[in-house]
Amino acid sequence: MGKFLLYSTLCIPSNAILASTSEKGLDEKINEAFMPFAVWWENLILAEVPIFGHGIPIILIILILGALFFTVYFGFINIRHFSTAIQVVRGKYDELEKTPPKPKPQVYEVEGDLVDTIKDEGHSGEVNHFQALATAVSGTVGLGNIAMVAVAISFGGPGATFWMILAGLLGMSTKFVECTLGVKYRDIDTDGNVYGGPMYYLSRGLKQRGFSRLGKFLASVFAILCVGASFGGGNAFQSNQAASQIIERFGLTGDATGSIIGLVFAILAGIVIIGGIKRIAKVTEKVVPFMAILYVGAALFIIFSKIEWVDDAFALILKEAFTPEATISGGFVGVMIQGFRRAAFSNEAGAGSAAIAHSAVNTSFPASEGLVGLLEPFIDTVLVCTMTAVIIILFNMDGVFVYGNVVEGQALMADGSRLGGVNITSLAFENSINGSSWVLMAAVCLFAFSTILSWSYYGLQAWKYLFGRSKITDLTYKIIFLLFTVLGAAITLDAVIKFSDAMILALVFPNMVGLLILFPYVKKEFKGYMHLISKK
Repeated sequence: MGKFLLYSTLCIPSNAILASTSEKGLDEKINEAFMPFAVWWENLILAEVPIFGHGIPIILIILILGALFFTVYFGFINIRHFSTAIQVVRGKYDELEKTPPKPKPQVYEVEGDLVDTIKDEGHSGEVNHFQALATAVSGTVGLGNIAMVAVAISFGGPGATFWMILAGLLGMSTKFVECTLGVKYRDIDTDGNVYGGPMYYLSRGLKQRGFSRLGKFLASVFAILCVGASFGGGNAFQSNQAASQIIERFGLTGDATGSIIGLVFAILAGIVIIGGIKRIAKVTEKVVPFMAILYVGAALFIIFSKIEWVDDAFALILKEAFTPEATISGGFVGVMIQGFRRAAFSNEAGAGSAAIAHSAVNTSFPASEGLVGLLEPFIDTVLVCTMTAVIIILFNMDGVFVYGNVVEGQALMADGSRLGGVNITSLAFENSINGSSWVLMAAVCLFAFSTILSWSYYGLQAWKYLFGRSKITDLTYKIIFLLFTVLGAAITLDAVIKFSDAMILALVFPNMVGLLILFPYVKKEFKGYMHLISKK
């Protein structure tokens, strides 16, 4: 009975409650204007090909096969060198940075103009290994771990968890490749500011392989998509779900409630992002550990409080991964698609975005940061996403909502109402521990805020690649970015998911082409770094 009492307080639409009058409020007007574009973009990016009678998005095929190839080619680096990656983050090999090798000077061209290159491979960068990891993790460990896991399970049932975990393990190898390339081909100007990421390893790396025109084209395409992704999944989705939690927890009403909350988020984010990567890194290195302890601590407490049911939950995950319930659309393939799709959104392995943050690291050895980068999907998907999934599955053991019965991103609840995204996770938390949904709300706001900060940097780097590095360029991007913070809080979850999913997944197309051409350079960097470690 307690569960159904909770519905009366938590089963509120995922955004601001619509006004009872026939006149549309500001939030609804914004949503209606935005939805057609979101639907068109999703259909374009998630185009499918028929395989064994099922439509599978081309983008997921590229991600899965690419990650599998890198895992095998690099000798299961995600497993064999997991401990090495931890040692690098802890600073065990920092002594190597004091006597860096002196590489042959390189001269790069961008659009025919000579630009500054990596001046001195020793101690070039703006942040340390931990700060780079914290910034990147804050961009990946976000509401995708809370809201998108709920979405995946709502659509694909418990079995989607298995495929999310597998996608996370394979994604570690992909992340290693793109982060290594991010450092190898970055640019550092005379003031010590770092510019890196797929835009640079696509343009510079492919030129080195004799594909200059292709490299410039892919770099420009990536930069355009990255700007869009920073507005969508890295910003609008975050403010949307944070606003949803705040509205529900405090019972707020009003036609423009979401917009007002979004404006507050925009002001707070603006204060931080004006300071650039160094200020963002200083904030994230404090916020990320705190929010991780807050969320993971609460999640583990819930799991251990129901430890006798955990084995049943994992048994259900394995069973439903291959033989899902009849209500799940697409059967086994549909479950697999949901798992991989949500994992891709959450950890962004293959999208190349995190390589932008890792490029700012202070190191002489690109492969060292590649090793650090492979920890991201493990933290993000294998640990955090799995904990969220287990809590939701435990909560739904009595059939609180119907797997597969989802409309506009919201699952059918036992009382006939619908709930979606982060609100399902909130209900699962509250059902386990009275008052814990307040802890979740705090974690959601911190997750959202830190992800917005990281993606503001990713998008700005892409924007500067396209339009130059002037102060006007910088300010223009930040204003547009903050407007999307407000927009995201005003529109519905369904519209945000369509736009955000497609924007982040679209990055895979240009990025994976580059990775599949440049991976031999990564192997060379890795061998050199491991040789130095073996001599230490």
